[in-house]
Amino acid sequence: MSKRDDLIALYASELKSKCGVTADMDLLTKVTIGCGPSIYNKDSSTVACGQTSELETVKNNYLIKKLGLNDDSKLDAAIKEVCEQMGSSNKNKYRAMFYYLLCVKFGKQNAY
Repeated sequence: MSKRDDLIALYASELKSKCGVTADMDLLTKVTIGCGPSIYNKDSSTVACGQTSELETVKNNYLIKKLGLNDDSKLDAAIKEVCEQMGSSNKNKYRAMFYYLLCVKFGKQNAY
């Protein structure tokens, strides 16, 4: 298996064990590929829910630009919900998992 395949398997396992979500493997694969090389970098592979600037980047670059959503308070609320869903004590809020959960939350699977 490739490193990307290993990461996708890890993300699916973490979604199941930490979030209680059984991943749609096809969508999870597409979201992971969409993250590009950031999944291989220790810093960029995770989302820091405590950093306002990072959450703004998620909102602007992913929710608005990639998924085509309108900028409103629902976006901030959804990001906060995903942060809570992934667990405040969980240091590894993997970007691909975070984006996957947001994609499903807004029903934007067709963006992939």
